[in-house]
Amino acid sequence: MDILTKTVSPFFRHRQRKIELYATETDRIQARQLQTLLHKARNTQWGLKYDYKNIRNYTDFRERVPLQTYEDLKPYITRMINGEKNVLWPSVVRWYARSSGTTNDKSKFIPVTDEILWRCHYKGGVDCVALYLQNNPSSRFFSKKGLILGGSHSPSPLNKQAHQGDLSAVLLQNLNPLVNIIRVPPKRIILMDEWESKIQAIVKSTINKDVNSLSGVPSWMLVLIKAVLEKAGKQYLTEVWPNMEVFFHGGISFEPYRDQYKALIPSDKMHYVETYNASEGFFGIQNDFTDQSLLMMQDYGTFYEFIPLNEINDAHPTILPLEAVETDKNYAMVISTLGGLWRYQIGDTVRFTSLFPHKYVISGRTKHYINAFGEELMVDNADKAIAMTSRMTGAKVKEYTAAPLFMLDKAKGCHQWFIEFLKMPPSLNEFATLLDQTLQSLNSDYEAKRYKEISLQPLEIVVAREGAFYDWLKQKGKLGGQHKIPRLSNDRTHIEELLAMNLFQ
Repeated sequence: MDILTKTVSPFFRHRQRKIELYATETDRIQARQLQTLLHKARNTQWGLKYDYKNIRNYTDFRERVPLQTYEDLKPYITRMINGEKNVLWPSVVRWYARSSGTTNDKSKFIPVTDEILWRCHYKGGVDCVALYLQNNPSSRFFSKKGLILGGSHSPSPLNKQAHQGDLSAVLLQNLNPLVNIIRVPPKRIILMDEWESKIQAIVKSTINKDVNSLSGVPSWMLVLIKAVLEKAGKQYLTEVWPNMEVFFHGGISFEPYRDQYKALIPSDKMHYVETYNASEGFFGIQNDFTDQSLLMMQDYGTFYEFIPLNEINDAHPTILPLEAVETDKNYAMVISTLGGLWRYQIGDTVRFTSLFPHKYVISGRTKHYINAFGEELMVDNADKAIAMTSRMTGAKVKEYTAAPLFMLDKAKGCHQWFIEFLKMPPSLNEFATLLDQTLQSLNSDYEAKRYKEISLQPLEIVVAREGAFYDWLKQKGKLGGQHKIPRLSNDRTHIEELLAMNLFQ
């Protein structure tokens, strides 16, 4: 550990001890978060509507305040964008994180209050470093530069007094200037709007810097890394930045990209830390290099609730607080936050791997799965299967998406996979067979539907031309930032658009 990092590290110890309390004081910590939220919003229009002043405990809160979707809250958020205060939150909110969650044209505007900015998002960033240093005491983290790859922001189309942008851009715009001492590239470059020009500007600005940490979405960071290597004429990133030691990643699953990163950064000193920092809040950090589960961050001003996934469409689903969840079950997550979101169904699903402390994996999205034949295939199943099959065959997958394909003449169907390979497998048929077998080993419902082809035929793979997904995102104006490829869909909208584009170079 260098002198600077050694000097700074003790300042994180108090926070490290606080995080250790997650293992024993979940109910107390979460009760405090709820009471803080209710007190803060008691005089807002929302708080008055649901009589927050007289809510005494979680039972009162659950019975009085209904579950919300973005569509439910949208009229309130629109009023906030137009400058009205005391709506969902006491203050006037000037920043909004633009999020669709998918590549749909429709955007959501999530309020980024001062409270959620500092007591949730930035607190999560600090905790990432605290937990990383705890796990890697030989780190030289503060002696080098950290490269952050983010999105852009612009005036809101609804009101020029408000600003909107990718969450990463909102965070970078409001960042404490002291952080810029160890961060690259300059703000004027990182907030550039045009993605392809931004990549070239970042490469030019950072290629001669001593970078040892990366932060961003895995798919887009990979584009940047390859641009750096091309410019430098090198094969490995460690030839350009020899002190590289950690990549803080989030937004999408890292599993399909893991082998590609290891190939480009062949160093046993390189670490990968997953985070769950969504537009709505910062919810999880990987606190153990050997365990890919995320630690649920309990004291960021977020109160958590969970709905068993099999009840998500019920009129009156079971709703559980954090201390009541069980392991190995898929739950849809519900949050109340310092950003004025109340019992908000975020759309993500999680599966807990341990309790006290609560650790989990992001298993997918409530709208991103395939259940056309009762197979209940989740994104984490698909990501793992792609990674495992790639290793077995020596293939490299760049991007993929899958959807059901219905065979009306047989009253059956199959899953159609649209896959862009960096390296083709020796046999596409073998890859398809192994992928199908791996999915069966990971998902018993899928296995049951594949048994004797009762309702599911063997999966089908369509090979995507090079750059098909990139061109699709570009056509939609979704390059860079936090935009994601929808891995699974229960309908064929996305895959049909991609199949149509696959015909053209």
